[in-house]
Amino acid sequence: MNSNYFITGSAIEELKKLPDGSVDLICTDPPYNLGKDYGNNIDWKQWHEYEQFTLDWLTESKRILKDTGSIYVFMGVRFISRLFLILQKLDFHFNSWITWHYTQGMGRTKGFSPRHEDILYFTKSDNFTFNLDEVRIPQKYYRERNNMRGANPGDVWKFSHVHYSNPERVKHPTQKPEALMKRIILASSNKNDLVLDPFIGSGTTSVVANFLNRKWIGIDINPDYIKMSENRIKKETNMLDSFDPRESRTPKDLKQKNLNQTSLLKAL
Repeated sequence: MNSNYFITGSAIEELKKLPDGSVDLICTDPPYNLGKDYGNNIDWKQWHEYEQFTLDWLTESKRILKDTGSIYVFMGVRFISRLFLILQKLDFHFNSWITWHYTQGMGRTKGFSPRHEDILYFTKSDNFTFNLDEVRIPQKYYRERNNMRGANPGDVWKFSHVHYSNPERVKHPTQKPEALMKRIILASSNKNDLVLDPFIGSGTTSVVANFLNRKWIGIDINPDYIKMSENRIKKETNMLDSFDPRESRTPKDLKQKNLNQTSLLKAL
């Protein structure tokens, strides 16, 4: 199957054109039905219409996923519980409910300011790709019982937004940080696997998939966003626009531990 291209069109209609069992990983940030203006369309439907829309694109997504495939879906708090039930209704296999915590965001004076989004991680079967060693986080302390290749990053992820002053920021209202997509793609796909985003938006999923030597397809109904994504993919990328600060740490007793081992070897 052809890959590494963008498609302008309706997610549901374009997904119908893809063959059964052809995609290894679906990672997407669909519209949240909050009334955002996406240029050529407004993200606003009656809730029963939005629910049917979600059911339709997820039905096609399950069909095109390989049996070993996974799907990650971003969603806001107003619909996340219903999305969970729809994924269960379609017989996807639940794996994780991930919380993306960020420090910047909209302020509120009556109520608590939102500082997170949720990501639902489901698989098509119990036999799925998961590369834990690719996403381990360095331990904070050295202990014999720790796996010194690093710890499981857990289901609460802390990544900053792509701030409006960031030179990597593009004109899209919901641009996601590249390091967030990097963790998902490394964990749930292998090199040369096919990664699909049916709501590609600013292009982040495809940019990171390309960076990590995965094949990719991006779909969006807005031709301006497709052009934006095409421009981003053309840039030569040698680093990402964000990172988990824990990735750069060194376990606090590791240097002394190595020193003690070296001294012992010299004494022998």
